[in-house]
Amino acid sequence: MPAATDYLSPQTLSAVGSLELRARMIVEGLLTGMHRSPYQGISVEFAQHRQYTPGDDTRYLDWKVFGRTDKLYLKQYQKETNLDLVVLVDASGSMAYSSGNADPAAPGSWRKYDHAASIGAAMAYLSLRQQDRVGMTVFSDRLIQVSRMSNAHDHWRSLVDLLTTHDPRTSEQHGAPGGAKPADGFATDFVHVFDQVLAKLSRRSLIVLISDLFDATDALDTAFARVHHRRHDMLVLQTLDPAELDFPFRDPSDFIGLESEGKIGLDPHAIRRAYLDALHAHLARVEEATRRFHFDHMVLNSHESLGVPLSQFLARRSASMSKGA
Repeated sequence: MPAATDYLSPQTLSAVGSLELRARMIVEGLLTGMHRSPYQGISVEFAQHRQYTPGDDTRYLDWKVFGRTDKLYLKQYQKETNLDLVVLVDASGSMAYSSGNADPAAPGSWRKYDHAASIGAAMAYLSLRQQDRVGMTVFSDRLIQVSRMSNAHDHWRSLVDLLTTHDPRTSEQHGAPGGAKPADGFATDFVHVFDQVLAKLSRRSLIVLISDLFDATDALDTAFARVHHRRHDMLVLQTLDPAELDFPFRDPSDFIGLESEGKIGLDPHAIRRAYLDALHAHLARVEEATRRFHFDHMVLNSHESLGVPLSQFLARRSASMSKGA
């Protein structure tokens, strides 16, 4: 039987119709080797022993101590209140992009939004498995839909339904430059979105932002600062298409903006170096901003499997928290 991550190629994922199945396969790969929660605010550190009294939960008996002393003692742990998990999934126009086949049923048609939705579903599933409360928000320049916060056993199904009923606001244009003009897609407005999100949070939370982060870095700085000021923690998972990362285009083409920017004819070969320099500068500024506010940031290729990179990311975060404890 193949490992979970073997199922997570873009070709396989795009052929699987059920987001629930995709997320469960992702989570099976993530759960392996996770010894403690990656979420700050959760502590299960040993505190002390207490002598057993009738009626205590026997699951916490320390049998090693019993073997040495012939007395029953319980292990006691310091526990803090778990953080709520708030998952923000970007559904702005640019998230409709895929450099693969424009046929949604064909291999390689996996959009950035599909990747972001799978990440969001996987993170929610992980948190619900830990019995933490989870809320899901789909946004563009504003909040499109917001779920309730819950850790109920049937809550994940409602989150998946929310993700599958909201797509980036564009037409059928998914592929490389030169296709039909898309319908006007909504742009991203992180300052406005985070003002709306933070106004709804009544307790300290872990926010998972899943987006291509195509907004001005000044706007990202302002949004991140407001999250930090409210004492929330945040994971920033930046989802980009491989063509956006490598800019492999060679022939003169019409490049179409997916957020109402219009169409422009360009020679890709002439601008490739300038484009890559601008992209790398933007990624560096995003990384610097997240580091300054002590958030965790990762760039994910939307046509690569989620299991390994996301699992490694959470493991590094857990290890970093352990060192800082």
